[in-house]
Amino acid sequence: MCGIWALFGSDECLAVQCTNAMKIAHRGPDAFRFENVNGFTNCCFGFHRLAIVDQLYGMQPLRVKKFPYLWLCYNGEIYNHIRLKNQFEFEYQTKVDGEILLHLYDRFGIKKMASLLDGVFAFILLDTANRKVFIGRDTYGVRPLFRLLTDNGFLALCSEAKGLLEIKTSMSTPAKITPFPPGHFEAFDLKLTGKVQSVQMERFHCCTEEPKHATYNNLEGLGTDLKKELGFELETVKSNIRILFEDAVKKRLMAHRRIGCLLSGGLDSSLVAATLVKLANEEQLPYPIQTFSIGAEDSPDVAAARKVAAHIGSEHHEVNFTPEEGIRALEEVIVHLESYDITTLRASVGMYLISKYIREKTDSVVIFSGEGSDELTQGYIYFHKAPSPKAAAEDSVRLLKELYLFDVLRADRTTAAHGLELRVPFLDHRFTAYYLSLPEEMRVPKDGVEKHLLREAFKGLKLIPDEILWRRKEAFSDGMTSMKKSWYSSLQEHIESEVNDSELEKANTRFPFNPPTTKEGFFIRQIFEKHYPDRCEWTPHYWMPRWIKATDPSARTLSIYKPDKDQ
Repeated sequence: MCGIWALFGSDECLAVQCTNAMKIAHRGPDAFRFENVNGFTNCCFGFHRLAIVDQLYGMQPLRVKKFPYLWLCYNGEIYNHIRLKNQFEFEYQTKVDGEILLHLYDRFGIKKMASLLDGVFAFILLDTANRKVFIGRDTYGVRPLFRLLTDNGFLALCSEAKGLLEIKTSMSTPAKITPFPPGHFEAFDLKLTGKVQSVQMERFHCCTEEPKHATYNNLEGLGTDLKKELGFELETVKSNIRILFEDAVKKRLMAHRRIGCLLSGGLDSSLVAATLVKLANEEQLPYPIQTFSIGAEDSPDVAAARKVAAHIGSEHHEVNFTPEEGIRALEEVIVHLESYDITTLRASVGMYLISKYIREKTDSVVIFSGEGSDELTQGYIYFHKAPSPKAAAEDSVRLLKELYLFDVLRADRTTAAHGLELRVPFLDHRFTAYYLSLPEEMRVPKDGVEKHLLREAFKGLKLIPDEILWRRKEAFSDGMTSMKKSWYSSLQEHIESEVNDSELEKANTRFPFNPPTTKEGFFIRQIFEKHYPDRCEWTPHYWMPRWIKATDPSARTLSIYKPDKDQ
């Protein structure tokens, strides 16, 4: 997890502009570098470093002797960098995983380079010999990237939109700041003036396609004869799910810093934590894995997480959560998120506070988490109401493609706010592509249980306790609160005292784009607009369940929701 920032063709003195780069300093607390590009006086890079791999040469922009004309600034991890280095016999100068981008670009060009990367990344690559600038982002947008491009060819880039808000341009109207689309790269011609012109924007990977890098990684035991006339044999499918998931966790152990794991006590984070502890023991990591849960003392999540931690033998930490503390943190969380989506904010508060605890009280820096599983394996309660397996499968892909606006955005900003680095094995390219290739009927909820296939794949292994393996879904923001009174109800009460009925009635006039329909939505939007006026397009729409009449995104308000305690 780092912060990247770059300008090409700045209209204003760089010394003035570079103060903007400090807005994302939280992303890289270990070091900062600001570097001008020789020969292009109005182009520069800014980099905030969180040191995870190669303590010596890890500073950026990364440049190596072999390619003096290439400059690379990237935020991410390339898990297959050693495999590719050996495959193509590249000579490395550093131990930095990102060096692979320079060699791949030199040999194959930008598109093949991007499609061979197994990892999470946002990159800015400058080629001064050919006067080109390239930017790109991983399949699910696990690592963020925002761009600002003016009509006269001034390009500004940053990990978070807040680093571009006060960029000075010579244009009379403010330039649009947009998130760069995941799974794409863009190429620009760099003029001698330092200004750019976009010449190509192309998708290099989509979640439903097997990634190109899979060719170079033969996994033992993976059943390849999948598409016989017999179709998908259930035992083979279950075995493949386990092999690919374990591989997804294993490749993410790449770190020089301590690894920990968020553990809500739900199915997804429990599978990640259990697999992580198992592999950490096999790899003989020199420390126990720390797991972290947050909630009120009597919350269902905290109790479930405690059971899982005892079962897998992790060093478990519980962070006590009170609604008052959550309410106090709301504004700073909205500032970090750069979003006013309601469900995103509710779930972000707990994740923000637990990340703060990890940063202040422990030495874990690389944090595993269960994001992406609900989208991939149809884990949301509303999937029970899908009109057909085809509709469910299509919605699963829609959710995955929109992750960068919602759950992945939340997971990145809440952890990066405290200088932590997030790892999400459920969003492994190869694992997701395989899961999405399975027959639609196989992936739907079964016997009244969502994510049935995933649970079935890990049945009988004693990896996690059975009651957790078959535990119903709790929304994170619901599950972490007290049985007596939920975080949701406490939040509504607080907002009731802050927003009156007449304000809500005028919401359509005040906020014509995505007008809030509830007091909570209005309250969040007010805070968002205070910090990011006229940037409402950053949240293109609200996250809402499908196929049911819903006015609130919380599972708690759906008729099909049954909390554990009622069963």
